[in-house]
Amino acid sequence: MSVVLIGMPSCGKSTVGVLLAKKLGYRFIDSDLLIQEKTGMLLHEIIEQKGIDEFLRIEGEVNASIKDERAVIATGGSAIYCHRAMENLSDLGMVVYILISYEEMEKRLGDYQHRGVVMPEGYTLRQMYNERAAYYARYANVVVPGAQDISKTLDCIIKELGY
Repeated sequence: MSVVLIGMPSCGKSTVGVLLAKKLGYRFIDSDLLIQEKTGMLLHEIIEQKGIDEFLRIEGEVNASIKDERAVIATGGSAIYCHRAMENLSDLGMVVYILISYEEMEKRLGDYQHRGVVMPEGYTLRQMYNERAAYYARYANVVVPGAQDISKTLDCIIKELGY
C-alpha cells in the first residue's frame, strides 16, 4: 500500500513525505520532480511557456503513470484536477489530505508565481484555495492538520495508517 499526500501548495507534502517514507521504509516520490524530469523544465517555466492546460495535461499523465505499491507520493497542489490521475493514485493506497488554513497557505507560499502554482488568470489565492479545498476533501481518505510542526503532522499520519 502506498500513501498519497495531497493538499494546498506549501502545506508540507514533500517535507512530510520524505520523513514518512523513511519511517515506513518506503520509496519517496515527488510528482513535481517527475514532471520536471519528464519535461526538462521547472514547473513555472512549463506554465509560462506552454500554459496551464498543457501543464495540467502533463501533470495528469505523470500521476496516472505512477504504479509504486510501497511509496509515499507527494503530489503537486493541482494534481486533484485530473480525475484519471487521482483514481490511479487512490488505487495505490491511502490518500492523505494535509489541511492548512488559507492564512497559513498565504503566509508560507511567498512568490507563488515563481513556485509553479497553477492558478487561472483572474483568480485570487482565496478563490484557488476554496476551489481546491473541495477537491481535496472529495479525494481524501484521511484529513490531518498541517498547520503544526512537521513531527506532529507526521505522527497524525502514522496514527491514521495504524502504525
